[in-house]
Amino acid sequence: MKTRTKLVHGGTRRSQYNEVSEAIFLTQGFVYDSAEAAEARFIKAGPDEFIYARYGNPTVAMFEERIAALEGAEDAFATASGMAAVSGALTSMLRAGDHVVSARALFGSCLYVLEEVLTRFGVEVTFVDGTDLDAWRAAIRPGTKAVFFETVANPTLEVIDIAAVAELAHAAGALVVVDNVFATPVYSDAIAQGADVVIYSATKHIDGQGRCLGGVVLGGREFIRKTLEPYMKHTGGALSPFNAWVMLKGLETIDLRVRAQSASAQAIAEALSGDARLRVIYPGLGDHPQHALAMRQMGQGGTVLSLDLKGGQAAAFRFLNALEIVIISNNLGDAKSIVTHPATTTHQRLPAEQKVVLGITPGLVRLSVGLEDAEDLIADLRHALDAAG
Repeated sequence: MKTRTKLVHGGTRRSQYNEVSEAIFLTQGFVYDSAEAAEARFIKAGPDEFIYARYGNPTVAMFEERIAALEGAEDAFATASGMAAVSGALTSMLRAGDHVVSARALFGSCLYVLEEVLTRFGVEVTFVDGTDLDAWRAAIRPGTKAVFFETVANPTLEVIDIAAVAELAHAAGALVVVDNVFATPVYSDAIAQGADVVIYSATKHIDGQGRCLGGVVLGGREFIRKTLEPYMKHTGGALSPFNAWVMLKGLETIDLRVRAQSASAQAIAEALSGDARLRVIYPGLGDHPQHALAMRQMGQGGTVLSLDLKGGQAAAFRFLNALEIVIISNNLGDAKSIVTHPATTTHQRLPAEQKVVLGITPGLVRLSVGLEDAEDLIADLRHALDAAG
């Protein structure tokens, strides 16, 4: 099946009522026909057998199978949020004494997991410039357990070469774990390019309409079922059946939505790129440092761009406050266009010197492009730029 067909039909389970829309199984437990049947299921549950909603659920399983089919992964495990997916994937595979190499440009909560949580339990973490292959080469060593990076960094939109980093990591026996949110499942080819584990915050493009939290970890069946699943089912980061149903409905339209959003993002980036009052950062523009890599790796620039206003934080705040269509929030991948000021919100806790190194300037604004008319968005952004001075 081609992509859009998979997104509508993949993983579908129908009850005895043969419903058209997938059923929501809002149950925390399941009934067994006998004590012997209960014993057998606890020893080894069959492919369509369930024990407890923290372990698995028919609606959640449909979501897992559908997103795995889209990603080209052997298996998937759905989680309560994107950060539950990140922390679960990393913590389940690591123990005291292990070594991880990570790109330094990360979402604030990802940085917290790596800097604070993993190191607290004796994991050594080395941070590198993710765009510098020599830095990866110098940091990865025999015995390195994993490398971690956002394939497109939040919010500076650096693009990391999955295949090249994977080659270095695999030569040392390390797993390649990627947060692929900005690339989206629509443009992702991360597994084919060498990633072993792919993580999404389903809260973003997969839901895509600001309704629910969710996350998912994709990879080989051995890792998902023997490493990740035991950790997740005992620590409780399961996705709720209702949220899984929302994500299933989101997957039906994600290809249409993301392609429309990316086309609008490209149009906005091109329209604003000549404005002297700001610098436009967008992988789809030819002046982006990793433009050629982004086109090879994703084929598109994506749904998010960053605008670096030359007037600093004061200008950025005036710009945000003058917008009439685009809303101020800290989500992305939504049907509604959203702006965020990373330096004072999502990356606020970072020391000033770290913000400088990462390129999170006082004037930087992240724009997640929605499904509004691109011309209306361009007019709104230009009006706000005029107000910013």
